[in-house]
Amino acid sequence: FFLDSGVAYAVLAGHPLDPKDEEYVLVNNKCQCVTVTSKIVPSKEDPDQEVVERHIRIVVPLKARENISDPLSPLRTNFVYRISDLCRNCNPVEIDLDGRIVQAQQGNFCDEPQTCYTYDREQCYSSPVPFLYNGEVKYVPAALTPTSCYAD
Repeated sequence: FFLDSGVAYAVLAGHPLDPKDEEYVLVNNKCQCVTVTSKIVPSKEDPDQEVVERHIRIVVPLKARENISDPLSPLRTNFVYRISDLCRNCNPVEIDLDGRIVQAQQGNFCDEPQTCYTYDREQCYSSPVPFLYNGEVKYVPAALTPTSCYAD
């Protein structure tokens, strides 16, 4: 982050794909199946200069549902990707402002729910299923991603 007249701006940083690799992962959004990487390469116009080359990898999941928690909802046919949504990081961080520690949010639009095109394995998804008990049908939640719904 850097500050300009009281406004905090995020600076995208990345981590290398491999310790000996020069390509850096900027975004790895498991929810929308997108990975954005970048690396510095010689310019095609002027080989003496270096430019940033970005690669955006989008995996469109087959048979994704409109409502990911409802296996009976219709198949999704519309996929929308916004770079601002992909890069959002809503984890707060502490920053020092003139000796005062304050919490800063790293992303915009954090109050809006994120649309998931596939299961984020770190999030618990469930769906109500009918359960017959003593002759009566009751709906109970069933975990669609059990490993993220139950503690070890």
